[in-house]
Amino acid sequence: MSPNKFLLSSVTLAVLTLISQAQAADTAAPDQAAAPDAPAAAPAKKDAVANELQTVVVTGTAASRGVRKLDSSFSITTVNEEQLKAASPSSTADVLKLSPGVYAEATGGQSGANIEVRGFPSGSDSPFVSVQMNGNPLYPVPTLSFFEGSSAFRLDDTVERVEVLRGGPSTIFSDGQPGATMNFLLKKGTETPEGSVRFTTGTGELRRVDLFYGGKISDGWYGSVGGFYRTTHGVRDSGFPADDGHQITGTLTRKLDQGELTLYARSTNDKNAFYTGVPLISANEGRSISAFPGFDPLKGTLMSNEMRRFTVEAAPGKTLTYDLGDGRGLKATVFGAEFDQKFAGWNVSNKFNRFDGDMNTIAMFTGNNPLTMGAYKAQAIASANGNAAVLAAAGRAATSATATFSSGGAPVADSTQVVQAGLWAVEKQMKSFTDELRISREWLPNNTVTVGAYFANYTAADTWYLGSSHLMTATPNASLINVKLNNGVVVSNNGKEGPVFFAPNASYDGSNTAVYVSNEWKVNDRIKVDAGIRRERQSISGTVSKLVTGDTDNNPLTVYNNDTSMPNGAYTALSRKDSATSFTVGGNYKLTKDSSVFARANSGHTFIAFDTLRNAGTQANVDDRNQNPTPTVKQFEVGFKTVGQLYSAYINAFHTQFEGIAFQQILSNGTILNSVSGSKGTGVEFEVSVRPVKNLTLSLTGDYQKSTYKDNPDTAGKLVQRQPKLQFRFSPTYRIPLENDNELKLYGTYTSIGSRWADQANTQYLPSYHTLDLGVLLQLGEKVEVRLAGTNLNNALGLTEGNSRLTGASSGPINARPLFGRAIEASLLYRF
Repeated sequence: MSPNKFLLSSVTLAVLTLISQAQAADTAAPDQAAAPDAPAAAPAKKDAVANELQTVVVTGTAASRGVRKLDSSFSITTVNEEQLKAASPSSTADVLKLSPGVYAEATGGQSGANIEVRGFPSGSDSPFVSVQMNGNPLYPVPTLSFFEGSSAFRLDDTVERVEVLRGGPSTIFSDGQPGATMNFLLKKGTETPEGSVRFTTGTGELRRVDLFYGGKISDGWYGSVGGFYRTTHGVRDSGFPADDGHQITGTLTRKLDQGELTLYARSTNDKNAFYTGVPLISANEGRSISAFPGFDPLKGTLMSNEMRRFTVEAAPGKTLTYDLGDGRGLKATVFGAEFDQKFAGWNVSNKFNRFDGDMNTIAMFTGNNPLTMGAYKAQAIASANGNAAVLAAAGRAATSATATFSSGGAPVADSTQVVQAGLWAVEKQMKSFTDELRISREWLPNNTVTVGAYFANYTAADTWYLGSSHLMTATPNASLINVKLNNGVVVSNNGKEGPVFFAPNASYDGSNTAVYVSNEWKVNDRIKVDAGIRRERQSISGTVSKLVTGDTDNNPLTVYNNDTSMPNGAYTALSRKDSATSFTVGGNYKLTKDSSVFARANSGHTFIAFDTLRNAGTQANVDDRNQNPTPTVKQFEVGFKTVGQLYSAYINAFHTQFEGIAFQQILSNGTILNSVSGSKGTGVEFEVSVRPVKNLTLSLTGDYQKSTYKDNPDTAGKLVQRQPKLQFRFSPTYRIPLENDNELKLYGTYTSIGSRWADQANTQYLPSYHTLDLGVLLQLGEKVEVRLAGTNLNNALGLTEGNSRLTGASSGPINARPLFGRAIEASLLYRF
């Protein structure tokens, strides 16, 4: 089925409804047509308990109008605008720290996070987290190499709230994500006009302005517009702007008789530096981590202006220039629509969007662990003398080496600590179209059937240049180093000491079509049950370049560009089709009006993606279901929900069983490791708030789990990598009413993240860490807000990633990725 057919279904339904509404308006009584609008009443203030009792969630529900959170039979976290601001998320992925059962490694910056979901085995990126805007996935595949879904979304003041659904009925609806779904709901125009402007400054020379305005355009029509502009050098100052960009979002809503149509569009152009590991000292088998001499791990970065603009020797006569300032950026447009309407007992809804963007990665990736300049020289001499072609071209063996700084030419002492880091360039152009149509009807009393169809078409065009290792000092804002041997061999030139080791270019196409049916039965006032089944088919294809190696300057003495990977002009065509069935069944039992218990079981799946085609290399390997299986996951959970004046609690126990997922790891020398494993996990998630006295709220969120690998003898019984057994956040909030309707709010969060293993073999240990965040918000009436917030105020040295380019444990100097150090932000908001 083509995208145009799904688009036509949405537009046709919307147009017919608009026509009927217009006809109804034309035949309205004259006094009704001419009646002026009644003045909009100011919204009444509600306390936190009242708001929570009325919270409605729309993610994972069959009904487009949603269901009260307390009455839902699945695990879902809701975060409103104020909670988002109070959490001071460093990126879109960092929002997930507010959701139990999810661990987000957001230390790479705005983009490129690694996100782990309870018991789901994954090593990098976010294969089990879908990011949606207004209920539609931004890109139908949650993760590809050098892309994860949160990188396609930027937070600003146009976001009303976010819902994070974990497991539950998500295997049935939309893109069928069995893990977690982040659904960002945009603000829309309302009867009461509202606008705001917010100025923010802070650590790293942050300068940011956010704007929003929404309101009524004319009878039945509403609109909104907003966005941001921001520039900052970041907590880790590389000497050039880490983040520099802007975004604008608009919505247009038409209120219908028993329905609504909303169109939305967003344009983003944002450049974001991407941070990988920095030098550290590891002791006691990784249990103890300390700063590397002369390097502040909380604020330092190896990146500097000296290497900001670097060149890639792609082929003989082909040299390309890239800018580290572009980082893992986003240059994209999104256009979409939501349509919801009742027709004579039928509920019809349709959601579609179109994404078109560049998701390039221009970044540094650390390689081997730090070593002395003298040790590096010895390795370079041994390597050159051990290469017959280089030795023959030189005419004699090397006996010594000279190291000088690329800038200025001063000699580099043998005691100087140096590191090797690749400057990688990945160009990624992505497009997608998604559409979901649902039709519901109550066919028996209190029994509603929903039938739906989901379609997605998506493409990606990749050009990669991995490698280009550079030699530099192990210092903040590192200096590049040249090395020459006394037999004429040039080991590094302008710092470049290694060739491009992997340079595929490829283009891919994919489509997914799914149909599903869901039934919801309200047995009585206390019991509600639901079940659903989904059948999905995926078809993907791609053309991947064949690679050869060669010397870009035909000079064996310049060893830094020998054995450069490059396409040879031929391509391999690869394709695969898969089908799978998912189901869910759950129920909710009301204990009281505002408390309930629920139980749910589901079975879901994921499909192989474009990366599998590239990695497989041949059609026979692509078709091998043992090497490239279709992963399946079964989940079971029971939970309890309650809201009252004294406390609120959302607690659930879960069990997951995962079968057959392929892993890939790219090492510093270009070696690609592949493996297939399953996993099983059991745990409990909790979100609890206690209100012991007026204006004081004590909140505790987190989870405890134990998840292990299975089905692979190399990893069976090992803990699933990167996931802590225990993580929690304790967040007290105290409100102090002031005169003249003013208010002061004091808040903070103590976060505890348990120890983890960075790798599947459980050899790279990542110690536990604890952070402290504090904030104060002064509200001056309903117009002005002044906020001061600080994150990681205790400067905790916590690692979120070990050296992912090496295998096995390391002691002494290592490369690893730590938390950002202490950061302070201050903002002033004015509403109008």
